[in-house]
Amino acid sequence: MKIAFIGLGNMGGPMAKNLLKAGHEVLAVDLNAKAVAELVAAGAEAGDLASACRCPVVVTMLQAGHQVAGIYLGDNGLLAKLEAGTLVIDSSTIDAATAKKVHQAAAEKGIDFVDAPVSGGTAGANAGTLTFIVGGSDQAFERAKTVLDAMGANIFHAGLGGAGQVAKICNNMLLSVLMAGTCEALKLGMAHGLDPLVLSNIMKVSSGGNWVLEKYNPVPGVMDNAPASNGYQGGFMSQLMSKDLELAMGAAGEVAAPVPMGSLARSLYQMHNKKGNGAKDFSSLLALFEE
Repeated sequence: MKIAFIGLGNMGGPMAKNLLKAGHEVLAVDLNAKAVAELVAAGAEAGDLASACRCPVVVTMLQAGHQVAGIYLGDNGLLAKLEAGTLVIDSSTIDAATAKKVHQAAAEKGIDFVDAPVSGGTAGANAGTLTFIVGGSDQAFERAKTVLDAMGANIFHAGLGGAGQVAKICNNMLLSVLMAGTCEALKLGMAHGLDPLVLSNIMKVSSGGNWVLEKYNPVPGVMDNAPASNGYQGGFMSQLMSKDLELAMGAAGEVAAPVPMGSLARSLYQMHNKKGNGAKDFSSLLALFEE
C-alpha cells in the first residue's frame, strides 16, 4: 500500500526505510530536505502535506504534542482533508490529552486513528525490532498492525485512544529510574576500584539485573554497541527523556498518583541537561555521579 510518512528524524527515517523494505510505497514528507533526499535514494517518493492527504495510510513521527495537534487539527489540518476510511498512525510520544483530542476529531471524520508510540530507540528503528504501544479501537488496531509489523517486533494494544501514550510514559519513567540507579551503583563500585565490566556481569545475573545492564550499559567500553562506547551519540537524547518525564509528571498529576522515584529521576535529568548534556544519550547521566 502507499504510505505517507511525515517526520523523518533519527527514528522516523529508519522506520520509513523498513516500510520500503517490506514492499510498501512510501511518500517522504519532512521539512529537512536532506532527510527526504536520503529516503528518496532508498526508493521513496518525495511529497508534502497536500500529497500526503491522497494516501490511504499516513504515519507521523514528531517530537511534541503541539506539533501533532498542529498537523492534524483545525480547518487546515490533515483530518479536515483526509478521506473517510484513511488509516492514520501517530508514533510520536506526546501527552495523552492531545492524543485523545486527535482520536475524537478523527472519529468524527470516519478516520481510523491510533496513537502508537515506540520503545527500542534508534537501534530498534534501524533493525525493525521496535515495540509499538497502541491506543485505539479494535478495528483501527488490526488495520494498523499490518503496517506496524514491518517496523517492529512487538505490537501491543494497550487500550482505547490515548492508552498507548500512557503506557509509553509509564515505561520511560521506569527506564529513567533504572538508568539512574544503575549509574549510581556502577559508580559506587568503580569508586572502590571494581572493574565496571566485572561488576556489570555480576549484577546482570543477580537480583539487581535489569534492561540497562543487559542492553544499554552506561559505562564507556563495557558494551561495544551501546551509545556510551560512542561518545554517548545516537540512541535516545537526554533532553527527550526529560520531555517524557514531564509527560509522566503531568499524567501523575491528573490522577493524584504518587511518583517519588519518577520525580527524582526528572530532577536528575534536569540537572544533567542544564550542564549541556541534553543532546547526548540519556545514559550519559553517569557523568552526574562522577561530580
